[in-house]
Amino acid sequence: MPINVLFSACAERWDQFERPLKSAFGEMGLDVNLSTSINPADVDYVVYAPNGGLENFSPYTRTKAVLSLWAGVENIVGNKTLTQPLARMVDHGLTQGMVEWVSGHVLRHHLGMDIHIHGQDGCWRGYFPPLAGNRRVAILGLGELGLACGSALAGFGFPVCGWSRTKKNLRGITCHHGADGLKSILSKADILVLLLPLTPETESLLNANTISMMPEGSFIINPGRGRHIDDKALLEALDSGLIAHATLDVFRTEPLPVDHPYWQHPNVTVTPHIASETRAATASQVIAENIRRGEAGEPFLHLVDRELGY
Repeated sequence: MPINVLFSACAERWDQFERPLKSAFGEMGLDVNLSTSINPADVDYVVYAPNGGLENFSPYTRTKAVLSLWAGVENIVGNKTLTQPLARMVDHGLTQGMVEWVSGHVLRHHLGMDIHIHGQDGCWRGYFPPLAGNRRVAILGLGELGLACGSALAGFGFPVCGWSRTKKNLRGITCHHGADGLKSILSKADILVLLLPLTPETESLLNANTISMMPEGSFIINPGRGRHIDDKALLEALDSGLIAHATLDVFRTEPLPVDHPYWQHPNVTVTPHIASETRAATASQVIAENIRRGEAGEPFLHLVDRELGY
């Protein structure tokens, strides 16, 4: 009897995922009926994104797991109708894309590339950046993405420290946790990268008080969540020179409104939520593996802790 898998995401995602998912299921030896329309009482698994329109999970009484296409689950984790296990997306392609984007912008700011990219005016500017070993990088969030980015940056020779909710011990990264740890890491952040999950505790974590703890002339890079930053506080810190530049990929409202001050600020780089994405080929393998596990009675990968919110 086939395994019924409902795909609930926007039409564009169905076009991207239909073939890779069917291929991944075949490679796993899974007999799957994959469709965008299945009677809820017959659904064994839901492949889910918030833009698919599914909000009430109560009729899905047979469903063994909801498998998110997104790494962030803040749009679903509080859904009271969701009683099934929820797995977030942890995928090599998404992780590698984030590592490349973060590393590129850290190196851009470290090397002072903007001086030359935007300074083609006939003026010979002899600027020599410090070596990586003299530029401290701090990462807020030491999950899959934060760890991968921190490890890559440590490979360039940057002294990397990281902050998480609970204590961690990671090779190549000096780890901090808790309120005292946050203060300590911000004071060392020549370049700060935000890769936290969005929870009530992390909303506006970067505010006037916490930004004031950072070294003068430091840089902020945010590919995490727009709501991690108090926009007014960041703009004030940019205007005062406390923060030299902010590279922002995520925002409280997306697309970023055309009249938002970030667009016109000379020390802000706006990128349109492109730091990384779920890639169909690699994500399909993750989904197929979780369904194989569910059918074999094995633990699911990347389950979300509902109380923690990630």
